[in-house]
Amino acid sequence: MKKLFVSALVTTLLCIGSNVHAQNEIKFKEFKLDNGLNVIMHQDKTTPIVAVSVLYHVGSKNEDPERTGFAHFFEHLLFEGSENIGRGEFMKKIQSIGGTLNAYTSNDQTYYYEVVPSNYLETALYMESERMFHAKIDTVGVNTQREVVKEERRQRYENQPYGTILPEVLKRSYHVHPYQWPPIGSMEHLNSARLNQFMDFYKTFYVPNNAILTIAGDIDYDQAEKWIRTYFAEIPRGTKEIPRPTVTEPRRSKEIRDIIYDNIQLPAVIEAYNLPRKDHPDSYALDMLSTYLTGGNSSLLNKELVDKEQTALQIAAIPLDLEDGGVFLLYGIANMGVDADSLEQSIDVQIEKVKAEGISEKDFQKLLAQVENAVVTQNSSVAGIAENLAESKVYFGDANEINREMEKYNKVKREDIQRVAKEYFDKSGRVVLHYLPKSAQPVNAVQ
Repeated sequence: MKKLFVSALVTTLLCIGSNVHAQNEIKFKEFKLDNGLNVIMHQDKTTPIVAVSVLYHVGSKNEDPERTGFAHFFEHLLFEGSENIGRGEFMKKIQSIGGTLNAYTSNDQTYYYEVVPSNYLETALYMESERMFHAKIDTVGVNTQREVVKEERRQRYENQPYGTILPEVLKRSYHVHPYQWPPIGSMEHLNSARLNQFMDFYKTFYVPNNAILTIAGDIDYDQAEKWIRTYFAEIPRGTKEIPRPTVTEPRRSKEIRDIIYDNIQLPAVIEAYNLPRKDHPDSYALDMLSTYLTGGNSSLLNKELVDKEQTALQIAAIPLDLEDGGVFLLYGIANMGVDADSLEQSIDVQIEKVKAEGISEKDFQKLLAQVENAVVTQNSSVAGIAENLAESKVYFGDANEINREMEKYNKVKREDIQRVAKEYFDKSGRVVLHYLPKSAQPVNAVQ
């Protein structure tokens, strides 16, 4: 829920209007099984497809600090098969019926989904029930997926220019909260983990009372509920206490500054600021601020730094709105001949301008148009609706939050954009990283 502007490639402005229209109501039915599984169903018969998803409320923040990377590892491991589905058959089965499937892990959740022809709804439900109840966790699967995760880490982090930004920012932004490591976790922890530790993690988190099952698409409510009860009601409720972070990360009051030498050609500047909890009212204004800064070619930082000054080759503002409080990332790659200090100064000048002057009414109307487009877009598919219903239930305690999102953006006033910039873009509490080419590293410096 509320993932509108978290990508550097934010939706380009399509139109400018003076009013944001109310979003179409998304109707749904929900019930809860005796084992604690929450079920949400949305009927849409316009296309003969259905999305089936299971959100497990487990991410990297739920891990043992000495066993990081488990949640992401299980994202892969639970495709290995089950007691009744052969190894490697999970993906083949869904694809053979014309479906698509995927999964992802974040700091807060692990999410699995399939989109299949609606006449195969029962098949998808059966397979997700197998993942929840009869997952195959053995030495062969664990060793196979260890290698898969190692390769992913090499490709996304170690061998990717600027690929270590997230872990480098998180470990400096969080000192007490387990957000301090990214979902990929530690390869050393995964390598040293024993099979019984993987089994314990599965039995703790991948249980019905820690999950939301969501179905959206061409369904019959009564038949869908019957199948759900057939395949999920027999799964026992988890008996282990589900670990949740009990610590609150103190708001930083001192700037943390560092240099990272990387295999890159152009310097980069990263600034990270404190963000409130995901469900905080200010998160909507901060979302809008991020798109004002870098949402499309006409955004402030793109116009000023990329087009006019040409100090930046690329610029992005990304609010990582996390359940217990995230970080707002400003990320810029310097243009040829521009050093990191100059780029940082250029970024800061524009941020200080927003804090001092706010934004114009014309630009605010642009933001409203972008919000409307983004909300409509993310709920334009049954897969998107399934995901947003699940996240509404988990993070706001009410699936109907999906229908209140536009209302909450409408409550944001132009003055709120300036206010949150002043409140959260505090230099005394930020993390600043300069990424420099390894060729610039002093001979005796230790990385």
